[in-house]
Amino acid sequence: METMFDTLLQLPLFQGLAQEDFTRILEKVKLHFTKHKPGELLLKEGTSCHELVFVLKGEVASSTSSVDSSYSFTEYFPAPYLIEAYSMFGMKTHYASTYRAKTEAHTVSISKAFVMKELFNYEIFRLNYMNIVSNRTQMLHNRLWAVSGDNLEARIAHFILSHVERLSGEKALKIKMENLAQIVNDTRAGVSKALNSMQAKGLAELHRGEIVIPDAEKLSENLYLLSL
Repeated sequence: METMFDTLLQLPLFQGLAQEDFTRILEKVKLHFTKHKPGELLLKEGTSCHELVFVLKGEVASSTSSVDSSYSFTEYFPAPYLIEAYSMFGMKTHYASTYRAKTEAHTVSISKAFVMKELFNYEIFRLNYMNIVSNRTQMLHNRLWAVSGDNLEARIAHFILSHVERLSGEKALKIKMENLAQIVNDTRAGVSKALNSMQAKGLAELHRGEIVIPDAEKLSENLYLLSL
């Protein structure tokens, strides 16, 4: 049976850390364990990020709204998952998204002060942290320079995928058809036709004011084929 110790070692920041080092860390750190009911708020967009929060069990929903509140994007992360490690440092040390428990979820948090005072003393921890931040920066840079092409379905898919943190699992985009049409530079009728075509292919599920993507990886594969 997997223990809490085993689960913590699976977390990206601790992978590769020697067990004796990890045991020494657990003897010093104050771990704050919390159990969340489905739908319960974990962290709110705009609040200060002064700790590392790890999801040990269950699944959480991450929702982000556009600056003008014209649309919002939600994706789901199963445990083990580290919430916004990149938001603890930089010009803006606030959470970019709001997180709620999709299922019953168990989390553990470690203060920023302990991270800086103790955890950064371990080279493997520092490397893991830098890799997480660097990989995300590179991913966002690649998306910035990606070309969606002239195909309308490809432009819609590119817009959706540009908001994805993980290229797997279910995603949900809440947006009005006219707002999406403006973003992809087409008519409302054209966008509606393209979305219905995507739904027929199993790439999207259309609901009132919401587009659900059952599998982001499948959508990405289709975008690649459209770009050939």
